[in-house]
Amino acid sequence: MTQSALVVGVTGIVGRALASLLVKEGWQVAGLSRHATTQLGVTPVTADLRDGNGLTRALASIRPSHVFLCIWSRQATEAENIRVNSAMVRAVLDAVRPAGTVRHVGLVTGLKHYLGPFEAYGRGVLPQTPFREDQGRLDVDNFYYAQEDEVFAAAARDGFRWSVHRPHTIIGQAVGNAMNMGTTLAAYATLCRETGRPFHFPGSPVQWHGLTDMTDARLLARHLLWAATTPGAVDQAFNVVNGDIFRWKWMWTRIAQWFGLEPAPFTAEDAGGILPLERQMADDAPLWAALAQRRGLVEPDLARLASPWHTDADLGRPIEVVTDMSKSRRLGFTDYQATDDAFFDLFGELRAHRLIP
Repeated sequence: MTQSALVVGVTGIVGRALASLLVKEGWQVAGLSRHATTQLGVTPVTADLRDGNGLTRALASIRPSHVFLCIWSRQATEAENIRVNSAMVRAVLDAVRPAGTVRHVGLVTGLKHYLGPFEAYGRGVLPQTPFREDQGRLDVDNFYYAQEDEVFAAAARDGFRWSVHRPHTIIGQAVGNAMNMGTTLAAYATLCRETGRPFHFPGSPVQWHGLTDMTDARLLARHLLWAATTPGAVDQAFNVVNGDIFRWKWMWTRIAQWFGLEPAPFTAEDAGGILPLERQMADDAPLWAALAQRRGLVEPDLARLASPWHTDADLGRPIEVVTDMSKSRRLGFTDYQATDDAFFDLFGELRAHRLIP
């Protein structure tokens, strides 16, 4: 029987990788986004998730067996994050309910489940690392919890199975994405190379010296597919990371070498303090626009490529963050991805698509 998927947020880092994998595996794939996608093999569905009536009309002819929720919308406060992001999940699940075809819903959240929302990111009393799924929720408001609760309520009402996926920082390609460290670092490194500026690590001493991990979007896509098709994985929440760990003082040199740069000495422990990307790149939009014109790049708007605020939030954390994958391993998911290769693959893809020179 042909499986049919609705990928919500198909133009984002996760949705794009997932849709590509599902098409390759022979699934029928509809991709929902606010703006139409032209991804090979994906039926585009265009709708605003905040317009419930419009969403219901857009999905009226879509009869998915599986729904994958790869969405979030950044708001000014966590209260607004909760209101807006839970409502989007609820609207999608309400819109597909009349068809009666949904058997599984996969929800992508992340490590803010353990670290807390952006308003209190990495502060206060946090669970011990490595983070494990049984550590549960923090005693704070968090839009990830609200999104989960919408899925749980709809599953109890409609009888579908579910999975929740908690990646660390995701490496993958998407233009216009609000959380995109890989492309942000590619744009920053390119500007440093083109202007002769030093390639400064923008984060904290803890991140420079401590251990961390990350998640390749392609591995996350395989994890979503695995959980949706493995009986023992249903109705479970999972961490999902590449499987290696590293220190940024090593990775920064690897990234610098790819771009033909010498990494600047790490200065955050000196009087100069941390050098966040938001400060370093504050005036770079005109420089990028000129570079794009000079080098024939397809995206002249730096704001659609780089999200310095989010990269700063991750690299500025005052705690070491590593993630346990034992739950998935015990159930049979054994995929692995070297994180430096994940960055290099992304940089090569960005260059091939003329997003960086």
